[in-house]
Amino acid sequence: MNKPADTLSRPTLAAADADEFASWFRCLADATRLLVLNAVATAPAAMTVGEIVDRVGVGQSTVSHHLRVLAEERFIHMQTAGTRTLITVNHNCLQEFPQAAALIMGLESP
Repeated sequence: MNKPADTLSRPTLAAADADEFASWFRCLADATRLLVLNAVATAPAAMTVGEIVDRVGVGQSTVSHHLRVLAEERFIHMQTAGTRTLITVNHNCLQEFPQAAALIMGLESP
């Protein structure tokens, strides 16, 4: 079966990009983790773990686990300030999503 002409000229996704995007989506494939990321992303200032626990409504150990996973994929930044850990969103990482979706769908060149 022949492919439509417009699909033949679309850019293809590089294997390295596919691997990275897959790890992003695996990271975000958890509803609680999305709630944690949303809490951090919509906060007016850096948040503590306790503030995220209160906002999301799940236990501290669960929030801490999800924060570690999000930090590993660079969705958030975690900085120690004395005995507290301050969490902020990584805006650069979040801004990559529209471009990643466009690359996956073949709408934009890498």
